[in-house]
This record gives sequence, structure tokens and C-alpha cells, in this order.
Amino acid sequence: MKRIALTAAAAALAGGIGFAGSASADTELVVVSWGGAYSASQQNAYHEPYMKANPGVKIVNDDSANEAVAKMRAMAEAGNVTWDLVDAVAADAIRLCDEGLAMPIDHDKVLAPAPDGTPASKDFGDLIVSECFIPQIVYSTTFGYRTDMVKKTPTSVCDVFDIEGIPGKRSLEKNPINNLEWALICDGVDPANVYEVLGTPAGVDQALAKLDTIKDHVVWWTKGAQTPQLLADGEVVIGSTYNGRLFSVIEEEKQPVAMLWDWQVFDLDGWVVPAGTKNADAVMKYLHFATDTQRLADQAKYISYGPARKSSAPLVGKHATLGIDMAPHMPTDPNNAKTTLLYNYEFWADNRDDIDERFQAWLLQ
Repeated sequence: MKRIALTAAAAALAGGIGFAGSASADTELVVVSWGGAYSASQQNAYHEPYMKANPGVKIVNDDSANEAVAKMRAMAEAGNVTWDLVDAVAADAIRLCDEGLAMPIDHDKVLAPAPDGTPASKDFGDLIVSECFIPQIVYSTTFGYRTDMVKKTPTSVCDVFDIEGIPGKRSLEKNPINNLEWALICDGVDPANVYEVLGTPAGVDQALAKLDTIKDHVVWWTKGAQTPQLLADGEVVIGSTYNGRLFSVIEEEKQPVAMLWDWQVFDLDGWVVPAGTKNADAVMKYLHFATDTQRLADQAKYISYGPARKSSAPLVGKHATLGIDMAPHMPTDPNNAKTTLLYNYEFWADNRDDIDERFQAWLLQ
């Protein structure tokens, strides 16, 4: 069961903080995110402007978001919470909230309204999937491929499983999420029924059996920056990662890489505040700034993720340095979203631990 009521500390913060003015001097906030191009976009859009306006605040980046659930559990058990703000995918945010490891937020009291006065809760709308979650972006996990190394141009996600047609190494994330969905789709399961099938032991077996067909050709990644580097170095011919990372290697680094949007998986990413942070007041002030309409639109100047606020979308324009229109590079662009799978965060929040155990055992076989 989710905790519905605000904790006393969160309620006091939500109701009593005045957001004008600087945070207290010499405040250091440890902000945990994903590294690479994504953390760089946050640094440019949120962190630097906030530190400039609040000279007493120093934001320290930690790139451990892929380990957030395990580390936050360990910190809570040890009674020593050293993180102040954590970037998390929606399913992990739900788990952290359910376990009491993330602080519930009164979105309309803590966060800025839209420029026209629309409350934050309505501006974010259905993307607030947990009382502890503050959405930032809509992104997708999809594939990039080396245009000069593939034997044939991939047109379907199932080409990833075609070793004969596209020989060479491929990179996949070292966890079951997305890999099992793609495996089932490419084994003939109707995409509309993927999570129903995956919810059974036989469905997990079926997905792992499909992955077995390429297992010997896979380089496993744990951080989003790895696949773009593997592609740039020519160590893999095709690999999955976040669409914004692929945008960076294609448009900014001008590598011979192209996007494969087929059955991209839409997901949400946002902030959670660790329960027990020693800097809760400063974190809430930072969140009020970093999640407002302009800041979320500003992030889209640096990376091709869709801002989570409705009011931010019309403000998305050109890339800050390349000068190119960012709209066609968004995963939600109609030309890119012909076949999409909406990541089922409720399914993974309920089943992640069990399926993780199965997946890790399969990796060792």
C-alpha cells in the first residue's frame, strides 16, 4: 500500500516554505542522476542557473541513479541518508514511495504553477504517477545502429534478433526491463498482450528463450552513456539506450549512427526526495525552481526529451548550440511514434524484484 498522508516533515515543508530568496549559505546538495548527456542537460538547464541565483548553494552530481533503489534501501537501513535528490524512472519512484524511502510531496504547494496560474498538479496531469514523484521528462528507450557497419539497414526492432542478416555485437541493458518486452514482441506476442504474458512464469521463460538466441552476441550496459560510446567505437553494430543519448552521438558528435524508432518504449523520469535527507528545506526550494515551466522547456534545448509539463511544450524551440529544431527529434513526434510501447510502471513496480532474480540467474547460465 502507498503511504497516502504526508509525513509531518513533508507537510511542514510543503505548507510553510517561502520560496523567495536564497537558501542558507554553504549548502551542498547531492543530486543523483544518470550521467552523460542527460546530467549535462540538467547541469545547463537547472543546476548552473540555480547556483548562480543562489551563491550559497553547491550542487554535486552523483551518477548512481541506476543503483538508486538498492542504495536508498541501504542508506535507510544504516540510518545515514547522504543523498538529497534522486532522479528516478516512474516504476522505481513508485517502489521507493511504497517502501517509505521517498518523501511524499504536495505538488501544488511545493512546485511552481504554470505561467497562467494553472496548478502544478494539473500542469503535470496524469504524469504524476505517485505522491512522491515529480515528473521531468517523457523519454524512450530505443535502438541506434552504425550506418556504415550493418549488413542491411534495420527497419524493425526484431532485426536486433537477426544475427545472420545483421551480424555483429549488440548492446542491451543489463536488466529485464524492455529486453523482455521486445523479446516477446519478436517472438510473435501481440504488443497489446505483452504485459499479460510477461506476468506469467511461462511468459518470462518465453522471453528469456528468445534472448538466448542472441545472448552470445550481447554486450551488457548499465549506464546510458555506454551504448553511444560502444557505437562510436565500433564495438557494437546496434544497441539500445535512451533516445536523448542517441541524439547526442548523432547530432552533436556527428557519428555514423542512426535511430531505429520501431517499438520504442515510452517512459517517465523525474525527481524523488529521499526520506531522511538532511537538506529538505533547501531541496524543496531547488525543486520549486528546477521544475517550473521555463526550466523544463530549457532542458529540451540540450537533449531530445519531452518536458513533462503541458505548459512547457510550446516553449520548446531550437537546440542551444546546434540551432536545429528539436521537435522532430522528440520521441513523441508523429514520424517517430508510429509503433510505441507504453512502459507499464505499475507492472514493473509490482514484479521487478521477482523478474530481476530470474533475469540475473539467466545471465549466469
